[in-house]
Amino acid sequence: MSTKEMLLEKIQNKTAVIGVVGLGYVGLPLAVEKAKAGYKVIGFDIQQKRCDMVNEGHNYIGDVVDEELAELVKRGMIYATTDYSRIAEVDCVAICVPTPLDKYKQPDITYVVNSTESIANYLHKGMLVVLESTTYPGTTEEVVKPILEKTGLKCGEDFYLAFSPERVDPGNKFFKTKNTPKVVGGVTKDCTEIAATLYRNVLEGEIFTVSSPAVAEMEKILENTFRNINVALVNEMAILCERMGIDVWEVIEAAKTKPYGFMAFYPGPGLGGHCIPIDPFYLTWKAREYDYHTRLIEIAGEINDYMPEFVVEKASHILNDFKKPLNGSKVLLLGAAYKKDIDDLRESPTLKVIEHLEKRNAKVSYNDPYIPEFTHNGKHYVSVELTEETLKDADIVIITTDHSKYDYDFIVKNAKVVFDTRNATKEVLENRDKIIKL
Repeated sequence: MSTKEMLLEKIQNKTAVIGVVGLGYVGLPLAVEKAKAGYKVIGFDIQQKRCDMVNEGHNYIGDVVDEELAELVKRGMIYATTDYSRIAEVDCVAICVPTPLDKYKQPDITYVVNSTESIANYLHKGMLVVLESTTYPGTTEEVVKPILEKTGLKCGEDFYLAFSPERVDPGNKFFKTKNTPKVVGGVTKDCTEIAATLYRNVLEGEIFTVSSPAVAEMEKILENTFRNINVALVNEMAILCERMGIDVWEVIEAAKTKPYGFMAFYPGPGLGGHCIPIDPFYLTWKAREYDYHTRLIEIAGEINDYMPEFVVEKASHILNDFKKPLNGSKVLLLGAAYKKDIDDLRESPTLKVIEHLEKRNAKVSYNDPYIPEFTHNGKHYVSVELTEETLKDADIVIITTDHSKYDYDFIVKNAKVVFDTRNATKEVLENRDKIIKL
């Protein structure tokens, strides 16, 4: 029996041991789904605290069901460790580590490189490696493959390598890891077949195969660039509508009535999360290698980056109408998470709004039912209780995240003025003269 046939048999009969490197928003849900599908899973992470929580059955990711994780741990189907030597025990391993930008907005693939080197130390024949971390086209074949082949093992013969981009939308009530379609592109046809077979045995969504890792890498960048550019378009429309005295939210609702050729995107205080504000710049950076300047992507980034500043400028104008300077005013921000109903602070535009407010010496406080406290730029912030007194004490309340838990009627009733950057107060009927929308 060939190496490929032996690995496929292990995957099909679920005797394969699965490894997941990186137990964050992507890795932990994936590890849980693989364990639920009947595979023994070993999770790897550099944070001992995360590993301890997993091994105690304590969940820290919103898209994972607490009871499911606890049951899987109890049954011995999932175990987490910081000991990367245990990679020697696995037959298939997925790399789900962060791929941030550095301060120059250039890709930082340090986590990918370090994870790959850790895997290479224990790489063995008949092993599948899948990179899931979003990155620039070429990473799998130009960075990951050479590191693994330094072991003397040959890709496509001794081990198998593929790229399958994560598709995680924290807080999405309909699409989770289990039922979201998955794209898979292997270095060789055998690599693609083996990786696709694994995912078909784990997930319910369609497994769509492409001809190479580069296609799969570019596909992921296209997904997020599409959103980045369209959000920038509607943010620019919001700025123009504000100057023209037109309600941009009403404009969007009207445009949505067209049954073809239009998809609704909404303005806000800026982009957040682990993908949309970051991933397009991976393509911008890679394009320079081919002497091409991705102007549209960079302009979209500039518009979206400007939105927190625009929010603060408008807040200043609102306060000015009340004969108050922003300097010294009490500003209460509602929502720190980058999107509604989650506890994810990554790249949240609220952080930039806070920076701009504090530069102008505003007295900033915040409330978020999902984020009780956080530290940013060395300063610690604690969520204040959202009471009648807290609302009345603020000179302006800015809704930066439209959490469903908020009682917007209560907020509007007790606030002096509400600056709504998310159209969260659209259902509020009374005291609408207090509401000013983005």
